Amino acid sequence: MTIRYQQEFLETCLDELKDLITFHWEEIALNKDHIKLNPDWDRYLELESLGILKVFTARLDSKLIGYFVVFVSKHIHYKDHLFASNDVLFLKQEYRKCMTGVNLIKFAESCLKEDGVSVLTINTKVHKPFDVIMDKMGFDLVERVYSKYL
Repeated sequence: MTIRYQQEFLETCLDELKDLITFHWEEIALNKDHIKLNPDWDRYLELESLGILKVFTARLDSKLIGYFVVFVSKHIHYKDHLFASNDVLFLKQEYRKCMTGVNLIKFAESCLKEDGVSVLTINTKVHKPFDVIMDKMGFDLVERVYSKYL
């Protein structure tokens, strides 16, 4: 059994992604009593058609076990540079102890660099951190975000 990393079009892996995203939401979402999972798939597909959305996957043989989705655009403060901002990153629990997640991110980094991206940002949840991995991969902690349900 081999884990394969690839860039895919959302429309070709959407059904599989929908299956995993529910597990993802159950694990990390806050305010679940008030905010239900309801992705705007049409908007995601539109952003992909504009070249803004990029989907990277990890597959064990042909089965989807993880995904890393980013939005790529010129930064409003730095119009000479493309920034890739992480939307969602998920890997099934049983594959987290090995290098699968690191390899998925490294694969995406390589693809994004080829596309001319200057900066990749990855957000992590405070209640489900993987900061040690980010540090080891050469990422810098650059910002804190606070949230409040209104």
